[in-house]
Amino acid sequence: MGAISIVIAVLIFSMIIAIHEFGHFAVAKLCGVKVNEFSIGMGPCLLKKKKGETQYSLRALPIGGYCAMEGEDSKSEDGRAFCNKSVPRRVAIVVAGAVMNLILGFILLIISTVVNAPITTTQVSWFEENASSQSTGLEIGDKIIECNGMRIFTDMDLSYQFQSDEDGKFDFVVERNGEKKTLEDVAFAKNDGVLHIDFKVAPQKANPLTVISYAGRSTVSYGRLIYISLGDLISGTYHLNDLSGPVGIVNAIGDVIEDEAKEETIDWKALWNKMLSMAAFITINVGLFNLLPLPALDGGRLMFLICEAITKHPVKPEHEGMVHFVGIVLLMLLMLVVTFNDIRKLF
Repeated sequence: MGAISIVIAVLIFSMIIAIHEFGHFAVAKLCGVKVNEFSIGMGPCLLKKKKGETQYSLRALPIGGYCAMEGEDSKSEDGRAFCNKSVPRRVAIVVAGAVMNLILGFILLIISTVVNAPITTTQVSWFEENASSQSTGLEIGDKIIECNGMRIFTDMDLSYQFQSDEDGKFDFVVERNGEKKTLEDVAFAKNDGVLHIDFKVAPQKANPLTVISYAGRSTVSYGRLIYISLGDLISGTYHLNDLSGPVGIVNAIGDVIEDEAKEETIDWKALWNKMLSMAAFITINVGLFNLLPLPALDGGRLMFLICEAITKHPVKPEHEGMVHFVGIVLLMLLMLVVTFNDIRKLF
């Protein structure tokens, strides 16, 4: 992977992390919380500048960042400390990082949709001659809204179902002539174990409403896919070696750039679309992963706040801080394992 590709990939990943931490920072300021340090990256400090009460720093490793607030993990007598604010304000600060990631993902998908116009729908518009899917139930004009029990929001959902296929048969729910119709065992041919899709879907003209609608549905699809993948990991469908960390993500972004650069003429539109889609997926992934109810993640802090709201008694900051410290240690160990696997895959 070339140096330029690495730089671009690192910049994209750093931007995503910066947006997440900026969410915490911005809402903390709005809620009147004292922010001691706002840092992009981890490890040794490269640059730092103090403005007002906050130190801003850029660190060597672009694999994270933090927004360190007064009274975040310990007691503080400062009236502007995080621990002394109301539960709703603390909840707003905790979820702000994930919300900013989702907003960024949505904006990137809007841009991607415009770049990739016209919009791909899930409405069948054409069949091959003697198409298996047509002879087993599908018709021209059918809008696919469910596949094997999964709600279909975009063409990407259909692609996921097709790629996960085992027997070449699908149960569809379609919208036909304004009514829902269930189609069981719609069959597709397989060539050497590869599913052959024998129909095409209709394009849709891009305008502000259709672009926003498609980007919104794509955001939901990306988010759902992340949790589906997590479920597959827990169930054993995927293994720890299949996970990718910052090194793997940077490598994947770089591969997209390098593959396009190998062509005699670079298709800039296709390259931009791939990069935007990948960046959107990563930022949505970062946001939703942080909402998991695990120590050291935003979701773990959210669980403590929910408990406080229910019991009316806060957990001692030092106890919560210890739980998050253990979580950070375990998370760092996981990151080391994942990073080692990413580096091993490069050779």
